[in-house]
Amino acid sequence: MGAVNTGRVVRVSGPLVEVCDVGPVAMHDLIALGPDSTPSEVVAIRDGLVSVQAYEYTGGLRPGAAAVPAGKPLSVRLGPGLLGHVFDGLLRSLTAAPVFLTPGATNQDSDHRWRFEPGVRVGDAVEAGQVLGVVTDAGALEHRVLAPPGVGGTVESVADGKCGADTAVATVSGTAVHLFSDWPVRVPRPCRTRLTEVTPLRTGQRVLDLLYPVARGGAAAVPGGFGTGKTVLLQQIAKWCDADVIVYVGCGERGNELAEVVAELFELTDPRTGGRLTDRTVVIANTSNMPMMAREASIYTGVAVAEYYRDMGYHAVVIADSTSRWAEALREFASRTGALPAEEGYPADLASALAAFYERAGCVETLGGAVGSVTIIGAVSPPGGDMTEPVTAHTERFVRVRWTLDRDLAYSRHYPAVSWSGSFSRDAPAVGDHHVREGEHEWPARRARVTTALAEADRLAALAELVGEAALSGPERVALLAGRLLRDGVLQQSALSTVDAAGGDEKAAALVAAVLAVVDECQRLVAAGVPAEVLEEFDFTALVRLREEAGPHEVELIGRRRDEVLAGLRRLR
Repeated sequence: MGAVNTGRVVRVSGPLVEVCDVGPVAMHDLIALGPDSTPSEVVAIRDGLVSVQAYEYTGGLRPGAAAVPAGKPLSVRLGPGLLGHVFDGLLRSLTAAPVFLTPGATNQDSDHRWRFEPGVRVGDAVEAGQVLGVVTDAGALEHRVLAPPGVGGTVESVADGKCGADTAVATVSGTAVHLFSDWPVRVPRPCRTRLTEVTPLRTGQRVLDLLYPVARGGAAAVPGGFGTGKTVLLQQIAKWCDADVIVYVGCGERGNELAEVVAELFELTDPRTGGRLTDRTVVIANTSNMPMMAREASIYTGVAVAEYYRDMGYHAVVIADSTSRWAEALREFASRTGALPAEEGYPADLASALAAFYERAGCVETLGGAVGSVTIIGAVSPPGGDMTEPVTAHTERFVRVRWTLDRDLAYSRHYPAVSWSGSFSRDAPAVGDHHVREGEHEWPARRARVTTALAEADRLAALAELVGEAALSGPERVALLAGRLLRDGVLQQSALSTVDAAGGDEKAAALVAAVLAVVDECQRLVAAGVPAEVLEEFDFTALVRLREEAGPHEVELIGRRRDEVLAGLRRLR
C-alpha cells in the first residue's frame, strides 16, 4: 500500500466539511479530520474538492486542519463481546461511556483477552466460513470464529487459550485469522445460497402468528402513528420470538425515549434461559440529537451485526425503530448535498435505499454449510398517521408482511393494536404449507375462517352505523357478535399479563376453536328461532376471559370452559 496523502480542510459548515489534496478517494470512503481524527464519509467529489459528512460533532474543527483518508468505506469491528452491550451507529461501545463520546474514540479494548478453544488442528483443510474454534466466555451464545470469506486452505497454526483482539487464532494458507475482523456495513456478507423453504418466525403474539405470519428470513413493516403501541409490540417480539440473536436499532428517536427502551430491555427476563434478555441482544442507539450520518449508518450497522451471527448458524432478528427517522436523515443529507428532491423532499433514491436495506433479510446456507437467517422488522412512523406518505408507501413494496397499528384500537385499549383490515402477509400461504407438513392440517382453514369473520363483522358494523343494529337480520347480528368474540377472546393480548403475554400455536388453536364453536351454536339457535337479542344479552365472560386464565399449554381448561358456554347456550332453546 502506498503512502497516505494528508489533505487539509477548506471549509466547515456544521457536519458538512470540504477538503482538498487528499489524493484518490471514492464515494463512501472514510476520512479522518483534525487532531481528534473525527471520522467522516465522502459524499461528493467535484473540481478537486471532496465533500464529507462528519459522523461526530465538528466544533473546533477549522480550515487548514489535516484530512487523512482511510482508503476504505465505513467498516465495523466484529468479534466477541457484542452481546449484552449498547453501541452507537458506528458500533462504538456506549455501555460505560459518558453522554457524548470523546471525539475519535473507538470501541477497541486491546487489553481484554478471550478464551479460545480450537476446533481444527494443524494440517486440516478448511473452507471459507468453516468454524475454526469457539470463544467460551463471550456471552450467552457460543461465539464461533470462522474462516473469513475468501480464505481457505490448510491450517498452518492454531492458538489455544487466552487470546487478545489482535492475536492470530489461526493461520490458513498464509492468512492470519483474528478474533476481530472489519466489515463494510453497506456490503452484504456472502452466503452459499438462499433457501426457499419457509419456516415461520413465531413471535408469541396471536394476531401476528395466526393472521399475518412472517417467515424466518422475511421482512416486515410496522407502520403506526404516535401512541399506537409500536415500541411495546417490538419489545414483545424481541422477548418472545424464537430467534437466537436480537439486534435492536434505535434510530433517530428522542434520547429520553430511547433511554427508557434500553433500560426496559435490560430489565426483561429471557423466557428461554431465565437470565437477562440482553445477554443475547445487541443494542445500537442513535438518538435524534446525534449527527445525521451516524443515524443513517446505524441501520446498516445493525444488519451487518445480524449477518455476522447469521454466518455462525444463528437466527437473528433486526428490529429497526424507526426507519422513518432514518429516511429523514437521508432527506437531510440530500438537502445538504444539493440532490434533487422528490416526494415531500425525500431523495429520489429513497425507494432504492429501502430496497437495499430490506433485501439483506433472508434465510441462507452459509459459506460453512450451516443454516442461518436475518429477519428484518422495521417500524414506520408516518406523520399524522398518513399511510400514503413516501416512506410507508415505498416500504410496503419491499416487505412481505405489514402489521398496521390502528389508532382507534389503541385508544380503545385493544393491544396489540394490529388492524386486521390494514395488514397483510404474503408469507401466509407458504407458512400454511409449513404447518400442514408439520401435521397442523387445519391451520390454513382456521386462518381463512377467522379473517373472513373479521372482514364480515367490519362490513356489518359499517352498515349498522347507517341503519342501526336492530335493522340487521339475526344471522348478521350473530356475525357482528362473532367479530367481537374473536377480537376480545383471541386477538387481544396484554404485554403485562403473567399468563398471556405470549402464546403458542397450541393455545391459539384452542381459543379459535372455542370461539368458532360458540359462534356456530349461536347461528344454529338463530336458525331455530331464538331472537338475536337473547344471544347478545348472554354472558360470554367465561369465553372472553379464557385467554387470561389458560396457560400456554392448558388446552383442556379451554375445552371445559367452551363446553360450559355451549351448555348455557343450549338452555336458551
